[in-house]
Amino acid sequence: MEYLSSVCTPEEAADILKPMLEDCDREKFIVLMLDTKNHAIAANTVSVGTVNSLLVHPREIYKAALLCNASAVILAHNHPSGDPTPSPEDIEITNRLNKAGEILGIEILDHIIIGDRTWISLKEKGLI
Repeated sequence: MEYLSSVCTPEEAADILKPMLEDCDREKFIVLMLDTKNHAIAANTVSVGTVNSLLVHPREIYKAALLCNASAVILAHNHPSGDPTPSPEDIEITNRLNKAGEILGIEILDHIIIGDRTWISLKEKGLI
């Protein structure tokens, strides 16, 4: 995966991630890995779940990031219901992953939730 520009805004991240998530009939969790200049260097599907749940573990998130020598990551998943409103579980896993990233020195820049023709940035909502 190669992108010419830096990922500097939630809109830019959503533009990259939407095609990977918007038409999925089950929840899918993707990690977008970034280098020191916030260029996207890889994307990894971490988990595919059911229509309303998903299992995500910090080990799976950061394994891919470490193998890519990523400096930062952007998390993303979809809500097949179409409503991108974050659930309490979405916020909880984001906080858990953020703590793990702090220990490893890999920053979570955002967590994007994709719905039908819309998306939400947890960073913009003040939830990261």
